[in-house]
Amino acid sequence: MTLYPLPNTVLLACAVLALLLFGLGVLISILRFRTGILSGGDTRRPDALINRAIRAHGNTAEFAPMLGLLFLAHGLKQPQLAPTVQALIIAATGCRLLLVVGLLAWPTMTRPNPARFVGALGTYLTGTALAVALLVV
Repeated sequence: MTLYPLPNTVLLACAVLALLLFGLGVLISILRFRTGILSGGDTRRPDALINRAIRAHGNTAEFAPMLGLLFLAHGLKQPQLAPTVQALIIAATGCRLLLVVGLLAWPTMTRPNPARFVGALGTYLTGTALAVALLVV
């Protein structure tokens, strides 16, 4: 098997997902230091920023690794990414960012908001499409 350099789109998208995951981890550490909450969230205020950050980090940790693997698999399988696959990788990364914005920028998690909805739905759709594309491309 010949290994080719991975496409820049794949490397950039993986880097963005990693920065998102580790950046949220740092944000939680800073919030823990500022609030004195060393474990769990703020049980007195369900919509506190620390709770929203914990959820954003947890959600990112649930989806970013598999998306990163899908990106890498496509990059290894197709050194010249098909335009559709490249668009799906960009869209999936954007959806992950949008979901985090939807969790952090809105004051509550108890009501839906457009960023969170589009980010979640887009993640499901692009992730599924990338998985199916591995089988057919």
